[in-house]
Amino acid sequence: MIEKVNPSHPDKIADRIAGAIVDLAYKKEDNPKIAVEVLIGHNECNVIVETNVIIAYEEIDKIVKRISKSNDIKGNYKIVPQDINLASNQNDCVKCGDNGIFKGVPLTEEQKEISKRARRIYSKYPYDGKYILTYDKFIICQSNAKEEDLRNMYPNAVINPLGYWTGGINVDSGATNRKLGSDMGDSITGGGLHGKDLSKADVTLNIYAFKKAQETKKEVKLCCAIGDKYIDNRLYKDIVDEVKLYINKLGGFEKFAEWGLF
Repeated sequence: MIEKVNPSHPDKIADRIAGAIVDLAYKKEDNPKIAVEVLIGHNECNVIVETNVIIAYEEIDKIVKRISKSNDIKGNYKIVPQDINLASNQNDCVKCGDNGIFKGVPLTEEQKEISKRARRIYSKYPYDGKYILTYDKFIICQSNAKEEDLRNMYPNAVINPLGYWTGGINVDSGATNRKLGSDMGDSITGGGLHGKDLSKADVTLNIYAFKKAQETKKEVKLCCAIGDKYIDNRLYKDIVDEVKLYINKLGGFEKFAEWGLF
């Protein structure tokens, strides 16, 4: 059983805004230190940014309006320096930027299938949507969609159980890292994937563990502490470089936030 949400779901809009702000930091510096939290809904967006990079409020506002598709949204933005003790952890070399436990699990056929179905529906209806797949049921909650079209695509699906709906951030609120099950499948841990630079293990080690699990077809378990130079018998810097290449191939942190890891 698995749930998947699409890039226009309010929680994913929050993730995408956070990712776009991290992308902005990487355009300004090669190895920025940044953490972003976003809460958006009902014509208001609250953003807190902790960073060592100079970012203007106008730059954040532009990102929020672009991704929310609203020029009238009210923004409440706070930008503060990242804690000096945390930031100084990286002064001499790239080291693990936080504590955590991480798990990578091979995707099931069910999880791969719902990802395909979600993308297929979203290519036709790029609006707020949520999908659930079990061994005997496929539930489609897709806003702004014609039921007959969805029925033609998936004749046996349960479609919009409560009827037609418009969805979006003025129907529901969204927050960063609230849809980790949709992003990670069974690999979900306590660390959030979105809104942080690659020194943060929440991003880097979650991605690394997931990718390793897909390659080895075995469950991967890792743990780390702030300041660790080696993880999984590898230099943390090398893991960061590997994950950075993965993010860059996707098109950046904003693009990564659209669907997560699968």
